[in-house]
Order: sequence, then C-alpha cells, then structure tokens
Amino acid sequence: MALAELYTQYNRVWIPDNEEVWQSAEITKNYKAGDHILHLQLEDGKELNYPVDPSSLPPLRNPDILVGENDLTALSYLHEPAVLHNLKVRFVESRLIYTYSGIILVAMNPYKQLPIYGDAIIHAYSGQNMGDMDPHIFAVAEEAYKQMARNNKNQSVIVSGESGAGKTVSARYAMRYFATVSRSSSNAQVEEKVLASNPITEAVGNAKTTRNDNSSRFGKYTEISFDKSYQIIGANMRTYLLEKSRVVFQSENERNYHIFYQLCASAQRPEFKHLKLGSAEEFNYTNMGGNTVIEGVNDRDNMMETQKTFTMLGLKEDFQMDIFRILAAILHLGNVQIAAVGDERSSVSLDDKHLNIFCELLDLESDKMAQWLCHRKIITSSETVIKPMTKLQALNARDALAKKLYSHLFDFIVERINKALRFTRKQHTFIGVLDIYGFETFDVNSFEQFCINYANEKLQQQFNLHVFKLEQEEYMKENIPWTLIDFYDNQPVIDLIEAKMGILELLDEECLLPQGTDENWLQKLYNNFINKNPLFEKPRMSNSSFTIQHFADKVEYKSEGFLEKNRDTVYEVLIDILKNSKFQLCANFFQDSSVPIALFNSSIKVKAAKTVVKPPNKHFRTTVGNKFRSSLYLLMETLNATTPHYVRCIKPNDQKLAFEFDSKRIVQQLRACGVLETIRISSQSYPSRWTYIEFYSRYSILMSQHELSLNDKKQICKIVLQRLIQDPTQYQFGRTKIFFRAGQVAYLEKLRSDKLRQACIMIQKNIRGWLQRKKFLRIRQAAVTIQQYFRGQRTVRHAITATALKEAWAAIIIQKHCRGYLVRRLCQLIRVAALTIQAFTRGFLARRRYRKMLEEHKAVILQKYARAWLARRRFQNIRRFVLNIQLSYRVQRLQKKLEDQNKENHTLLERLTTLASSHANDVETIQKLQLDLEKLATQKKISEEKEKKRKDDFHQKTSALEVRNLELQEQKEKLEKDLQEKTKEMKDKMDDLTKQLFTDVQKEERQRIILEKNFHNQKQNYENEIESLKAEIKYLKGENDKLQHQIRESLQIQNGLKIEVEELTRQAKTVPELQKEIELIQTQKMDVEKQLQHQKREMRGKMSEIVRQLHESYDFEDVRSRLSPEDLEHLNEDGELWFAYEGLKKATRVLESHFQAQKENYESEIEGLNSKVEHLSHEISHLQNLFRKENDKSDSIRLQLARLTSENVMIPDLKQQISELHKQKLDLENRLQEETVKNEDKMEKTTDQLHHNLKEGTPRRVFKVQNEIYTKEKEKLILAAQEFQQTSDHVEMQRERENETRSKIWQDVTYLTMENTDLEEELDKKDRIIKKLEDQIRTLRNSIERASEVPLSSSPKEYLGILQYRKEDEAKIVQNLILDLKPRGVVVNMIPGLPAHILFMCVRYTDYLNDDDMLKSFMNMAINGIKQVIKEHAEDFEMLSFWLSNTCHFLNCLKQYSGEEEFMKHNTPEQNKNSLKHFDLSEYRQVLSDLAIRIYHQFIIVMENNIQPMIVPGMLEYESLQGISGLKPTGFRKRSSSIDDTDAYTMISILQQLSYFYTTMCQNGLDSELLKQVVRQLFFLIGAVTLNSLFLRKDMCSCRKGMQIRCNISYLEEWLKEKNLQSSSAKETLEPLSQAAWLLQVKKITEDDAREISECCTSLSAVQIVKILNSYTPIDDFEKRVTPSFVRKVQALLNNRENSPQLMLDTKYLFQVTFPFTPSPHALEVIQIPSSFKLGFLTRI
Repeated sequence: MALAELYTQYNRVWIPDNEEVWQSAEITKNYKAGDHILHLQLEDGKELNYPVDPSSLPPLRNPDILVGENDLTALSYLHEPAVLHNLKVRFVESRLIYTYSGIILVAMNPYKQLPIYGDAIIHAYSGQNMGDMDPHIFAVAEEAYKQMARNNKNQSVIVSGESGAGKTVSARYAMRYFATVSRSSSNAQVEEKVLASNPITEAVGNAKTTRNDNSSRFGKYTEISFDKSYQIIGANMRTYLLEKSRVVFQSENERNYHIFYQLCASAQRPEFKHLKLGSAEEFNYTNMGGNTVIEGVNDRDNMMETQKTFTMLGLKEDFQMDIFRILAAILHLGNVQIAAVGDERSSVSLDDKHLNIFCELLDLESDKMAQWLCHRKIITSSETVIKPMTKLQALNARDALAKKLYSHLFDFIVERINKALRFTRKQHTFIGVLDIYGFETFDVNSFEQFCINYANEKLQQQFNLHVFKLEQEEYMKENIPWTLIDFYDNQPVIDLIEAKMGILELLDEECLLPQGTDENWLQKLYNNFINKNPLFEKPRMSNSSFTIQHFADKVEYKSEGFLEKNRDTVYEVLIDILKNSKFQLCANFFQDSSVPIALFNSSIKVKAAKTVVKPPNKHFRTTVGNKFRSSLYLLMETLNATTPHYVRCIKPNDQKLAFEFDSKRIVQQLRACGVLETIRISSQSYPSRWTYIEFYSRYSILMSQHELSLNDKKQICKIVLQRLIQDPTQYQFGRTKIFFRAGQVAYLEKLRSDKLRQACIMIQKNIRGWLQRKKFLRIRQAAVTIQQYFRGQRTVRHAITATALKEAWAAIIIQKHCRGYLVRRLCQLIRVAALTIQAFTRGFLARRRYRKMLEEHKAVILQKYARAWLARRRFQNIRRFVLNIQLSYRVQRLQKKLEDQNKENHTLLERLTTLASSHANDVETIQKLQLDLEKLATQKKISEEKEKKRKDDFHQKTSALEVRNLELQEQKEKLEKDLQEKTKEMKDKMDDLTKQLFTDVQKEERQRIILEKNFHNQKQNYENEIESLKAEIKYLKGENDKLQHQIRESLQIQNGLKIEVEELTRQAKTVPELQKEIELIQTQKMDVEKQLQHQKREMRGKMSEIVRQLHESYDFEDVRSRLSPEDLEHLNEDGELWFAYEGLKKATRVLESHFQAQKENYESEIEGLNSKVEHLSHEISHLQNLFRKENDKSDSIRLQLARLTSENVMIPDLKQQISELHKQKLDLENRLQEETVKNEDKMEKTTDQLHHNLKEGTPRRVFKVQNEIYTKEKEKLILAAQEFQQTSDHVEMQRERENETRSKIWQDVTYLTMENTDLEEELDKKDRIIKKLEDQIRTLRNSIERASEVPLSSSPKEYLGILQYRKEDEAKIVQNLILDLKPRGVVVNMIPGLPAHILFMCVRYTDYLNDDDMLKSFMNMAINGIKQVIKEHAEDFEMLSFWLSNTCHFLNCLKQYSGEEEFMKHNTPEQNKNSLKHFDLSEYRQVLSDLAIRIYHQFIIVMENNIQPMIVPGMLEYESLQGISGLKPTGFRKRSSSIDDTDAYTMISILQQLSYFYTTMCQNGLDSELLKQVVRQLFFLIGAVTLNSLFLRKDMCSCRKGMQIRCNISYLEEWLKEKNLQSSSAKETLEPLSQAAWLLQVKKITEDDAREISECCTSLSAVQIVKILNSYTPIDDFEKRVTPSFVRKVQALLNNRENSPQLMLDTKYLFQVTFPFTPSPHALEVIQIPSSFKLGFLTRI
C-alpha cells in the first residue's frame, strides 16, 4: 500500500512547532497524490491548510493503541515525533522513567525518589526474560548477567548521558543488582566492598554543577569479576579524564569536589583539629561558586559515611588521616596570598599562616616553598637562570600544584580501592559498568568538552557497528534476505581528531615548542582543515575558535587554554620540594621510580576494532591528550571484546523539576545519544516484527471463516497478509516472525479498527432498532387500551334509558323468584336422600361395632387362661432350673473342699513317711526293750489279776449305761414331738436370721472400707511429715554450715570441754543397750509370728477334721429323703448351714488380715526407730571425732554442746517410749490370741453340736440346732465387730501417740543431725543406685516371667504400648526408621505418624526403666537423624511433608502422654495409663518445636520454588477466556529474550500443582490446621507474585486482563471450596490481587469513580493504586486512557490513607506458624510395626 494512501480523513500527522518541537493535527480531508495542501485541524480546534511537499509528507501519528509502548521499535511509524510523544506519554502520564529503544534503555531522570529499586524489585526481575517485564535498569543488568552465565562471555553495561541525567545513579543500581543476585555464601563480604567503593569515588570525583547536584567529573569503568559459579570475587576500577580544573576554579552556583566540604563540615571533630580547618566559606578553593551548601545534603553525615566505607574496604584510620592531610593542605595552599612586587615580580610572605600550615601538613620547608612559588628555574645548555614570575604566573603555578596534588591523590585512592577489591581466585568472567559522560555542548566549550565528545564519537561508532551486527543476525536467523542498510559512519570525525596530523597530534606538537601558544596551534588547524575537511569549520565572528561537526551536532570550541590543559605541567622546582617531603605519602606521589597507577587489571586479550595511529615520539605520552587517547584505546578494546548493553540517561529539564518534560532539551539529547540513529536504522528495514501466534491472535477478526477453518496458523497468516496488503515488498515471512515495513502495522490496525467500527455500527443499529420497536409496541398497546376504555364508556352512555332500567329491574325480580323456587325444590330432595342414607349407614355401623365387641370379649377370656397356663409353666421351668443350678453349685463347692482336703491328706502322708523313717529307728530301741520284757514277765501275772477286777467294774457300768439309754430314747420321742410343733416357727426365724446375716455382712464391708480410707489418710499424713522432715534436714544443713564456720573460728578452748565430752561418750554407750533391747523385741516379734502361724495351722487342721467328720458322718441322701419338697424349697430359698458357715469363715479371715496388717505397720515403725537410733549412734561418734580433732572452742560452741548434752539426756525417754510400744504390741498379740481361742472354742462347740445331732439322726433337730447356733453366732459376731471397732479406735489413739512421740524424737535429734550432711548425700546416691538396680531386677524378673508364661498361656496378650530395645540398637532404629524410610508407597498402608508413634513407644521404654542416660541418648540420636534426613532431602517435597507430619505427631505424643492436665483432657483411661512416670520432656518438646519450624520453613521454600515458575504464566499470561486476547505489537526486546518460553504453564497447571501438594500432605497425615496454614502461605505467594508482576508489566494492565485475573481467582476459590479449606483465610490473601483486577475493569472517568476506587481498594496502598492507574493500557481504540487529572483526583482522596510507601509485596514474607495440639486417637497398645520397617529387633511389652 502506498504511503500517500494513508493520509485519509481522521488520521493524524505531526507538524513542526517552535515550542513543543512537534505538534499533532488531524486530517479533515482525504489527501490526493500530488496535492500541495493538507487540510488539518489542530488539537485546540483550529483549522489549518498546511502546505506540503508531495515528496516529503508530514510524519504520520501512530494509533493510540501503540502509544505508550515499552519499546519504541514496536511503533508502526518510527520517527522523531513518534519517539518524543511515546516518551512523553510514558514519563508524564504513566510516570514510567524507563523505555526500550531497540537494544538501548532510555532512562529519564525523574528528579524524585521512586519506590522501584528495592530488593523485592530485584528479585522480581531476577531470572525474567527482558521483554516480559517493564523496562528497567534491573532488566538490563539481568540480561547482562544471564548472557554471561549462559554464553560464558564477558559483558559491558555502558551508561552515558549528559551531566544531571542520572548516569551515576543508574550505574550504582546496576552494580547493586549484580551484588544482590550473585551474592556468595562466604563471609568475605565482597559484594559490600564493591558497593562501598561508590561513596568514596563520588566523594572525591563528584561535585555540584549547575545541571546536577552530584555530577561525576570523571569517567569510570568498573569491572566486576565472577568465578565459575558466577558469584562476585572482586572488582577493578579504571578512571578517565578527571576534571582537575575544578579543584582551583568553580563557576557560579557550583561547588568543588564533595570531599572538601565534608572535611570542612567535620573540622571541629577532635580527630581533625590538627588539620586547622574552618568552614568552607573561609577557603578560596571552596567558596568560588558562592554557595557551599546543597539543599537536603548533610556534609557532616556524608563524611562519616565516607569514613565508614573506607573502613569497610580495609583502609585504616592512619591511611584515612594521611588522605585528609593532603586534602587540607590543598585547601590551605589555595589561601596562600601572593602579592605583586611591581609588574614583573611577586612574593609570598614567610609569615603567611596558610603557607606555614601547608608546609606543616606536608612536612615541607616553608622558605623554599615561598621562594619557588614566585620564581622559576630555566635550564639552558650553558647556564641555569632563575626568573621571577608575575602575580598571575605565580597564581597559575600555585593552582597547577594544587591540581597535581589532587590528581595524584585521586589516582592513589583509586589504586587502593582496586587493591582492596583485588581477588585471589581465578577470574572466570566479568561484567563491566561504564559510567561516562555523554555528548556535551555548552556556550563555552574547552579542552574537557573536546575530549568528552571525542570519547562519545568512539562509543557511537562502536554502538552503530553493534546495532548493525544485531540487525544482520536477526535477519539471518529468520532467513530474511539481507539488504545493506545505509547508516551514519562517524569514522571521518574520528580521523579528524586522532589520525596522523590530526587535531590531537598538532596539539601535542605545539605543546613541545617552548614558545607554543593556543593561537599558533589554532592557525595550524585553519591551515590544515579549512576547505579541506567538511567536518571542520571556522566561525565567522571569531578568530579564536573552531567548529567540528560531530554525529550529534556542531560544537564550537574555544582554543584558549588548550595547550596549558594538555601539558598539565608543574615547575620542576616545586616537584623537587615535594619529593623531599618527610611526609612519605606526599613524597611517593612525585618519585620518578614510582609504579604508575594500574589502569586495568584484565586478563582478557582483546583486539581493537580499528587500528589507532600511535605517535612515534615518546614525549607525546606525557600530555593529557595522549594519555586520554591511550586509555580510550584500551577501553574500546575491552568493549569490543564484550557484549555491550546500552543505557542512555536523559535529562528531562534544566530546572530539576519532578516529571517535567522539556521537549527541546530531550530532542537534543536523543539526537546526541544515538537513540534516533537506532530508530533510523530500524525504520529503514522492517521495524515491526510479530510472531505468527501474535499476529493470528490480534488480527483473527480480519480473517474469513474459510481461512479460520485451516489448521496451520502460519499458512493462515500468509494467506491473510497476501489478501490485505497487495504489495509483497511491505512484509517478509521469517521462520518464526513476520517482518513489516514502517506503517504497515498501522494500516492493519486501521483495517482492524474499521472492522470493529462496522461491527459496532451493526450492533448499535440492531440494538437501537430493537429498542425503537419495543418502544413502539408499548405505545401501541397503551393506545389500544385507552381506545377500549373510551369506546366502552361511550357505549354505556348510549345504552342507559328509563325504559331500559325498568325492564332490567323487572327481569331481575323474576329471575330472583324463579331461582329461589328451583333451589328450594332441589334442597328438599337432597335432604330426604341424606336422611335415608344416614339411617342405613348408622345401623350398619352399630351392628359391626357389636360384633367386634363380642369377638374381643371372647378373645380376652381365651388369653386369660392361656397366659395363666404359660405363666405357670414358665414358673415351673424357672424353679426347676434354679434348683439344678443350686445343686450343681453346691456339688462344686463340696468337690472343691474335698480337693483341699485331699491336698491336706497328701501333706499328712508325707508326714507319715517321715514317721515311718522314725519308726525304723525306733525298732532298734524295741529290740533293746525286749530284754526288759523278760524282766517284766513276772509282773504280768499281777496285771492279769488287776484286769479281772477292771472287767467286773466295766460290767457294772454297762448295765448302768443301758438304763441311761432307755431314758434317752424316751427323751428322743419327746424331742421329735416338740420339733414337729415348732417347724413353722423355725421357718420364720430362719428368714429373719438370713436377712440379718446379710445386713451384718454389708455393715462389716462398709466398716472395712472406712478403715481402708482411714489408713490411706494416715499414709498421706506420714508422707507429709516426711516431706516436712526433709525440709527441716535442709534447714539443719544450713545450720551445720554455720556451726562448722564457728568451729573453725574457735580452735583454742578444747581442754575445758574434755569432761563434757567424756560424759557424752558415757551416755553414748547406752546406745548399744538400746540396740540390744530392739533386737530382743525383734526376736519376740518373730516368736509371736511363729505362734500365730502355728495357731493358724492348728485351726486349719481342726477345720479340716470337722469337714472330714461331716463328710463321713453326714448322709446327704438320707437327709434329702427325709426332707419334704416344701422343706427343700424353703431351704434353697432362705439359706442353709453352709452359707452361715462360710460367712463365719470370711469374718475370721477379715479379722486375721486386719490384725496382720496392723502388726506389719508396727514392725515397720519399729524398724524405722531402729534406723533412727543407728543414725543417732553414728552422729554421736562423728561428734566425738570432731571433738578429738578440735582443740579450742569458743563460748558459743560450749553453749551449743551443753544444749546437745541436755538433749541427749532424752535418750532414756526414747527407751521408755520404745518399751511402751513393745507393751502395746504384746497387748495386741494377746488380744489376737484370745480372739483366736474364742473362735476355736466356737468352732469346737458347733462341731460338737453337729456331731451330736447327726448321731441322733433327726434332721429337724439339726435345723433347730442350726437356728440356735446362728442366733448365738450372730450375737457374738456383733459383739466381735464392736470389740474390733474399739480396738481400731484404740489403735488410732496409739498411732496418734506414736506420732507425738515421733515428733518429739525428731525435735530432739535435729541438732545432732547437723554434722551428717555428707553421709546423707552419699546415702541418697546409694539409694538412687539401689532403686535403679531394683527397677532393672524387676523388669528382668517380669521379662523372665513373661518368657516362661508364653508357652503356657494360650489367652491373648495385653500389651503396654512400650517397645523394648537395647542401647546398642539405637543407631539401627534411626537408620531404618528415619534415614532409610521412603514415604512413597508406605504412607498408604499405615496410620498417620506411625514412625512418630514408634519413636515415642521407645521413649516410653526408657521411662519404664527410669534410665536418664538412655533417654538422652535416644532423643538426641532421633532428633539428629531427622535433621540429617531433612538436610539430605532439602529439595524433596514428599520427604519434607512426611517428616514435618511425623515431627508434629512426635511432639503431640510427648504432650499427650506428659501427664499434664491440659494435654490429658481428651485422653481415654487406657491412654492415661500410658503417661510418662519419671521424666519431664518439656525441654525436648521445645527442641522438637524448633525443629518443626525449621522443617516447615524449608517445606514452604520447596513448595514456593515448585509453584513460582507457574504463577505468572498461569495467572497473567495464559488466556482461558475466549475473545479477550490482550496481545499487542512487541518490539525488539521481545525478540531478544534470553530464554525461549517453551514451558506453557496454564491455570490448570497451578491447580494441579496445588492438588498434588494437598494430596501429598493428606497422605502423610499432616494436621488439618497446619495444612490450612500451608495453603494460606501458598495463596499469599500466588497473589503477591502475580500482583508484583502486574506492577512491573504495563502490557498486562488492561480491562481484559483484569477479567482474566478475576476468572483465575474464581478458579482458586473453587479449589478451596472443593478441598473444604474456606476457613484457612487463604481467600483473604488474594484480596489485593482481586481489588487490582477490579481496578483494571472499573470505569475511571468521573469523581464518583475516583471516590469508589478509594473506598473499595482498601487492601492496596496509595502507591500501588496510582501505579496501576498510570500503567493502565487500552488494548483497542475504543478504550480510553486514564487521564492524569483523574489520577490526581485519586491521589488526593488517598492522601489521608496511611499505607506503606513500598510498591512491591514481600514474596518472602512468612506468616507466623503455630503447631496445634491434636491428641492421637490411636491406642499405643494396638499399634503394630510393619515388616517393611525392618524393626524386628524391637519387642512389644
């Protein structure tokens, strides 16, 4: 398409303007080719007929959609007004200071601090592609760092611009970025040292100028070195062309170098007193500018900062003070007064104060210095002449000396900085940062401007070649035919300056001449170049200037001072004086053998792009121009060997106003810095470049349905372009991109906007037609309704007359009567029918009710008899069943008793065997006795006679007994009659007796429980007394210490106390007697115990005999046959003899056990008294030893001993108390014996009665006897219980007395126990050892018993929830359970936190053993194992999740089973039994809590690292909504991205990753509350990263992108709802992002909109809201930009809001984590260890 065809109506063009450089105007009439008039309308509405040349039409303006682009090369029309307007929109309206222009970063100085340089911004740009984020100095630095790491090639960042444009700040931020992203893990602080070099170089090399308060007056190239891991290892600095003239001269409103003013501001500090400085106004070299203060700058504080950075670089205070001495000397030198003596001479007074201070500071001879400041020495071949100087010459010599001193000092400081930054490791690569002056042109331009512009010519040449090279590489990469592009080559200007016989060589040649002058040199220039070189001109109105046509502009240079500045000479005599200075640093500056300052320390071999003619004469090397040319040559070699990155700093206005745009000044700088040249090169070829995907997404609206149906999008783009743009030379198809010539993208945008406009018109047409039709139908319906009502009224009005009313009334009356008659007739018929139906229905219902009642009555009768029969049968079955159970129970009881009897018979058989053995022994004695029998034979006869007499007596007695037997038979018959008469009475009595027996037994049980409670209370009282005694012992220990102190003080009075000691020894002898008495008591106690055991055996024997006799003599079948069924039932129901017998045995057993317990208590108390007596004896012996050793005692000690002796008299009282206790014990034993005798008598009586009744054979008499026995036994039992209660009361009284005596005993022996502390400590240790040994023995015994019981018992085991292990197995447990355990595949089949439960069960084993060392060893090894596995798998999400869960479970187990009430509330009784008994593990709980926090933080870091690369592509870049594509044209930076976007992350990727995290955490059993905290942290990261990227990506700030973000947020909310995590507060963390998306969508025009924004965006700070509004970018022409006035309205409403000034959210922020206590529901007893754990060596107890 021809360019002229684009000049149509509504398009806009740029026309020149005197004030704004370019002015926009809209075409009001289509332009036709060949017209010389262009009809325009200016922005103020003014019509203009603008004359044009058809061959050079005004430049077209880009569509609004392309205005404000990040990259100027993305503009469709590339020319100066488009660049200027784009920069203005970005800088003034969007407040964006950075813009790309191809490979250049254009940086506008905002003259205001902006929150875009924090660490959060650095981390946001780190790792990002250059075209993905908004332009920034950090993006350029990241690109350089990334290319260095990827290509292993050195890089350079070239920062240029005129003074005040912000070069120094930009270079500083670039270096700060490198120091931050490449921070090493070492402690060398190399990065801080590199950054610390900036304040020093700024102090000594920067000054205030009219254009800049901190202007760099030298060029600097800083080479930052990196190792193979791309971490900073050091740096090196090279400087260029320091402005030395500023030391001695400053223009109005300018200052000298900052260091002078910092030194003067600190003059009153003690360490600077010897410098004898004053304020800056007192010195000539600092007050020339008239203003010594910079607004907002504190020179005193800056001085402290400078000293601090010197120290950080390792430069000590002595070194710093030497520097300050030289600086102070320079200031004093400037104040030296030189007086004129006539016209040809001058002089300096020797009394000059400043001269003397100058010489004092530098250790110089003041008289020589005063002489040679006013004289100079001229050496010829024949003689040496001393020539006086005029005042002007002397002043120049003084100033030259000051400049020389400062120059050497500056180079020396740079050298020391380089030395401090020197590195020992091998340099792998480096990045150089060049901070150099830009092209300068002033009203008066001198030698400095000439050198600066010469350097810029060299840099521009290198820049042009690099741009040309990149363009060629891009074309070759895309397979586009390469055509030679014409670009400006400034080699002729460079040749003019540096070639042979060029300006610099002629200048050096003139400097060699003794009589050389500026005029002679200028004349040579005129002769050599005027009319011969078109780039050199002579001004018309001046004979002392010359003009050079540089690449940027023509510059006129004044020749005055060129030779002097190029020579930079100081008289040799002054140099010699300084050489001889005793101040070593000053003398070293001027030594001939001094090592020259190293300019560069690079090991990179570089090759020059173009050879430079080197001067043959070695004297030329001494000139400033020659030195500068050499250093520039080295710089170009370095830059050519690296990959350059360009930053062009622009000064927007000269008044230093914030965000003020001076178009004239900016255009001048754009032309000077090469930006427009880059634009011109780009516009000559194909400046606009789109990928096929971008083109398809943007211009799919221009495609037909047939074209869209094709599958190959690349082919679709080709077809569409061939159809839309007829001229094939206007575009080229590359491999991945489409290349467009200038204006073609604007043409496509015009077609797109026309298509959208037609579509809008069509939509508007249809909507408006629909609205009009709807309105018409509504009006028509209203008209029809009105007509309807109107016509009805008219008809009614015509129809109403008198006749019509009468007829109507008559008709109504007739109708009324007729209708009434018909209704009454119908009602009567209905009534008759209803009555008939009711009669038949009621009869039917009554009959049915009667039949039902009759059936129910018969059923009730049948049920009565059936239920009665069933009840009787059930009762008989139950009674029969109960009888069977009773009989079987009784049989079992009897069988059991028989078994017991058999056991006793077995013992008797053993005794018989022993008797048989004794019988064998007795046989021998019998044989001996046979001899005696012979002797007794004679006596036999006598005995026989006596026997006959006895037989006679026996016959008489038998006859008497027969008579007695007859009498007994008669009595028997009488008794049977009486028994039959009283059977009924006996039944009632038996019922009463059984009931009373039950109640009595229950009372006894209650009394027993009460006694047990009393015993428990007494036990607690004893324990309390023991604790109080322990406290008294502690107190006694303190008293003992005091006594020992007194004993040591009084060692001189032992002789007076020997008698008392002897008395004590005599009294101490009574202690063995007490011990003997106690031993007697113990033997008596043993005898009593033996007697009791003997009595018990006798009672058991008697009871067994009674039972045996009962079995032998009692015939159960006979009794059962004699008893009637009624008697049997009564006997079974009400009780029997065996029940009473068993009750009596139980009562006796209770009494025996109670008395036995009392006896044991008394024995333990007696043993305690014995131990106390033994302690007393030991203490007395200890006191005797002390008394033997001590010689002298003080009076106070004598009193103490006297009191001890008086208290030892109480020992007999102790004897009496022990004897009383012995007596009480004997009384109790006697009473016990009496009770046993009584019980035996009772048993004998009952057995006799039973035998007697059984022999009589009368069962009814048996019952009578039983009843009588029961009544008597009941009374006796009641009396026994009363006596037992009395005895228990008596025992309690005795215990109270014992307590009183015990307290007295303890009071008596308190002072005796003061010397026994050491022994008690040893005893405590031994007790603890014994206790541990006993526990170990107990556990071993239990384990042996369990081992023996395992094969015997077949019942299921009851586990204690303890895992037994050996100490040597601890390492194996940690290895198998922690280090080697793999969570994947294991967590599915086990309970959550199983390893934690196993660890705790092992901890319980150490608690079970009460082994402190074993516990510490196991806990430390387990914790170290967890730390090790976390360290080894620091990037393994599943492992971290697994051990975070187990660490929390382990911590909860330690809390749950700690025994603390707050953690035991939710435990089951079984779980409470598993609580720890001996250890308090609160310290280990704290250690585990810290470990869990550490694992949690690492866990969060791993998750963030996994999900962070997905956030921006998924949340911002991915477009899931149809029809809202926000793609726009992209520029060069998008094409030069360092890394291709191959990973296409989407929102689904984020949700899948979140689901994976959630599933893994759930599988590993992570606590639900902790899981919610994790999700909250992840959602905060998603929101913060997305919002930060939105702040830094202007192309994403659009309405459509806001819709997409809100859609993605809804996906995240749905995920939360699906996982039931709404209560995790994760949704609230997305609130800032949600409000930002809403802000992008909301209308932004009126004040109400501004008020709504300020009220709704509460989660965003004012800075963030303004940033989004300024960055808002329309995607289509139909969207409107946010006007600056609207932004100011919002700012005004947000002024009162107190928010953080930070723009970015801190993505590294971590919410405070809390580990909730969740008790484990799993019982430890049922936990089993899987075989996969390989823990078979653990044993469940």
